[in-house]
Amino acid sequence: MGLSAKAIRSGLDALAERDSRIARELERVGYPEPRIRDRGFKTLLRTIVGQQVSVAAASSMWNKLEAELGPEFTPACLLERDFDTLRACGLSRQKQGYARSLCELSAAGELDFDKLPEDDETAIAELTRIKGIGRWSAEIYLLFAEGRTDIWPAGDLAVQEGVKRLLELPERPTEKPTREFGEAWRPHRGAMAIFTWHYYANPAL
Repeated sequence: MGLSAKAIRSGLDALAERDSRIARELERVGYPEPRIRDRGFKTLLRTIVGQQVSVAAASSMWNKLEAELGPEFTPACLLERDFDTLRACGLSRQKQGYARSLCELSAAGELDFDKLPEDDETAIAELTRIKGIGRWSAEIYLLFAEGRTDIWPAGDLAVQEGVKRLLELPERPTEKPTREFGEAWRPHRGAMAIFTWHYYANPAL
């Protein structure tokens, strides 16, 4: 379960008390809506399916995969399918390798989505053991599926652009300075990340 509307509001209110710029822009664009995903391997599998393809193509592949495996499929269901069956669902050789890595770790109990480490960096390290899952994907999972309050996906381009606009920077910062800027927003960086997406997408700005 991702950050609730109440948790987002509480985090942003705390930051607004410390930073007049956040208070000003929060007044102007309002609070963002929650972004919530289900906890478990399926959310990361959807991430793998959606990599480097359009939203429509990813949706089509996912629907074919669910039709083949069943709506309540487990990691073992995917592992039982051969290359051609998964290829017919739209999964390339590379995506199949990533999907199998995820399902093998899950089926073997080496990755338990109900018991990920409480320490965020340790949890990110656990998730990035999956082939095809980098730091950004791990951070997004922890923010949207687990609602961890201090996740800061500094490699996200929209987060970077939101920081640029909020801080009135001359150009979009790269990941390293974006991560450094985020230090000022602990322990509410999760709410701040969601706000930067909302801020970036706001048509009035």
